[in-house]
Amino acid sequence: MRLTKPTLFTNIPVTCEEKDLPGDLFNQLMRDDPSTVNGAEILMLGEMLTLPQNFGNIFLGETFSSYISVHNDSNQVVKDILVKADLQTSSQRLNLSASNAAVSELKPDCCIDDVIHHEVKEIGTHILVCAVSYTTQGGEKMYFRKFFKFQVLKPLDVKTKFYNAETDEVFLEAQIQNITTSPMFMEKVSLEPSIMYNVAELNSVNQAGECVTTFGSRTYLQPMDTRQYLYCLKPKKEFAEKAGIIKGVTVIGKLDIVWKTNLGERGRLQTSQLQRMAPGYGDVRLSLEAIPDTVILEEPFHITCKITNCSSERTMDLVLEMCNTNSIHWCGISGRQLGKLHPSSSLCLALTLLSSVQGLQSVSGLRLTDTFLKRTYEYDDIAQVCVVSSATKVES
Repeated sequence: MRLTKPTLFTNIPVTCEEKDLPGDLFNQLMRDDPSTVNGAEILMLGEMLTLPQNFGNIFLGETFSSYISVHNDSNQVVKDILVKADLQTSSQRLNLSASNAAVSELKPDCCIDDVIHHEVKEIGTHILVCAVSYTTQGGEKMYFRKFFKFQVLKPLDVKTKFYNAETDEVFLEAQIQNITTSPMFMEKVSLEPSIMYNVAELNSVNQAGECVTTFGSRTYLQPMDTRQYLYCLKPKKEFAEKAGIIKGVTVIGKLDIVWKTNLGERGRLQTSQLQRMAPGYGDVRLSLEAIPDTVILEEPFHITCKITNCSSERTMDLVLEMCNTNSIHWCGISGRQLGKLHPSSSLCLALTLLSSVQGLQSVSGLRLTDTFLKRTYEYDDIAQVCVVSSATKVES
């Protein structure tokens, strides 16, 4: 017999209007019914518990519990009784018996009881195989088996999306959908990052000094509802400095999901290692370390660029050229030597420029030339800045 929690009794209300023939009779019967909720008799939900009437559904990540009883129906004493319970899945056979020792004897009308537990980790068909062997008084060895088949269903549908930022940060959006027929209480949804990343959860807001979840105080997920969780992964310092390593990292981590259903039955799922498509930076990568959001028209402002040699074998000798556009003008010497840049190394460069046009302007016009291979790398639309006139107040 499967061991499950009881469920709330469902009462089907039968009522009518007072002007109808039964009058208040049906309503009075519902008020007198001990299974109804006081003051809410016409609701189907009762306040009494009822024992499970069927095997019920089993979902991946839940704990399957079963009560096994072997009863001696004969009038003879049997000896050397061995009860074995195995769970057969599509990929393996598991022994769930609490003890593999034989019971020396079993008298008439007596029984051997055992309770087994197993955390379900596979979906599909499962078969509980209960085998009993014993010896009769005449010394004959007997053996029989019983099979109990059940299906393990998928409780959640998990979809992920990755967004690769220019600063080597990775944003993960996880969409979790409840595909069961009952509500779930989402106890925990966390991301366990790989060894190269630190993770920050973006699923709460700061209100009056307290972190409040964006999903509200009651984090219930109704059937077929979907909830989105967001995480930001940043490379650890020792790996962030090695551009070639971070560039090729595809393993991000895995999601750990814990929920409760019905009367506190807990389920837990861990996804396999989540993998992203590694971004391609080419041989040389240019990223911005610092840039102002708002600048004054025709007044110089400063930016800091980071140039990284993404090659794992080749040293580069770089020359920087700055090309003006219709709105953005670079201040400084164009065509200057930056020197040699070794594989997987970086250098930071402070540059000055000004804008001659108001509005949202694109920072463009940087050119890097590798003198060894005579190859030029062009960088346009590096970033955007908002250009305002000097009469406009610039908020910090």
